This record gives sequence, structure tokens and C-alpha cells, in this order.
Amino acid sequence: MARGVAGFGAECFADGGGTATLWGMDSVRFGRVLGIGTRLAAKTVAAAVDAATASNPSAAKSAGTTSNQDGRAASGERKVEASGGRLSQQAARTAAQVVQTGRGVKRGGKRFGEAVWGPFVKLSGQLWLELTGVFFGIFAVFAGSTAWKMRGDLHETATNHDPHMHLLLSVVMAVVFGYFCVSSFVKANRRGKRS
Repeated sequence: MARGVAGFGAECFADGGGTATLWGMDSVRFGRVLGIGTRLAAKTVAAAVDAATASNPSAAKSAGTTSNQDGRAASGERKVEASGGRLSQQAARTAAQVVQTGRGVKRGGKRFGEAVWGPFVKLSGQLWLELTGVFFGIFAVFAGSTAWKMRGDLHETATNHDPHMHLLLSVVMAVVFGYFCVSSFVKANRRGKRS
């Protein structure tokens, strides 16, 4: 179903049943899910802020209370401190989990890179060796065909010095490029067997 920019406004319409839909989704249900998610995120942020701003519970315990009249207030403070202590412990655990998760993501990313790029590098290296072997083979065939055409000038005489040198040069080129061609395919074969 193709939707253009001009048809965007036409996508939000009543489907005949009285509920508004947005690309086939019920807007009431979408709003409810969005509201629940927003409230949960706000509660999480509020808990993190409370944990970060809570006082150190061990410092309050060392100060202590001196009077019985303050005993009731102290017990209320201890409850607040206990809840603050729990929140600070929870914040510490959350921070440790964040650090551990970050390390895990980093380690997982490295493993993913090795898993994806390792075979790619190996195969691309093997493919590169085969490709260069093909080009060296093309040059060897070209030099060999030139040498075959000039085979009549094998023996040097006074009249055919230049053709004789061209023949020798073509033979040397055919041998060198043939060696490079064969060695490239042998290296590619070895690299393929290492896996």
C-alpha cells in the first residue's frame, strides 16, 4: 500500500466503528500504552534522583541521638534513612549494572566485528589472490602467444636481431607472469584450506 505525503492526513480517519485509527492502529490503545510507558519512565527517573540526592546513612548513624524526646523523631529519621539507604544501594547496584552492561556491549561488539569481518577479510584476501592470478595469467597468455608468433626468429642472425630480442623478451614475460599466476592460485588455495 503506497502512501504519499499528501495522503498523510487522510490516513487518520474514523474507520466506521467510531474509533480513530492511525495506519490501522487504534489511537486509544496507542495513547494508553504511551501513557503507561511515560509514567514508568518518570517513576524510574524519580527513584534515581532520590537515590542520588539521599544522604549518607552511615554518617547519620555515627551522630546518634541524645534525648528520649528525640527518640520518636529519630525512629522516623531512621525509617527515612533506611529507605534512603535502600535507594542508595539500589542506585549503586544500578550503576554497577550499567558499567557491566557497557563492558558487555563493548565485548559483544568486538566479537560481532570478529564474527562478521573475520570471514569477510579471509574471503576477500583469497578473492584478491585469485583475481591477481587471473590478470597475471592473461599477461602470460598474451606474452606466450607473441612468443609463439615469433618462434621463427629463435636463431639470431644479422638481419633479425630486433625480432630475436622481442622473442626472448616475450618468453621471459610469459615465464615470469606464468609463475606469478600459478603462485597466486597456490596461495589462494592454501588460504582457503586454513579455515
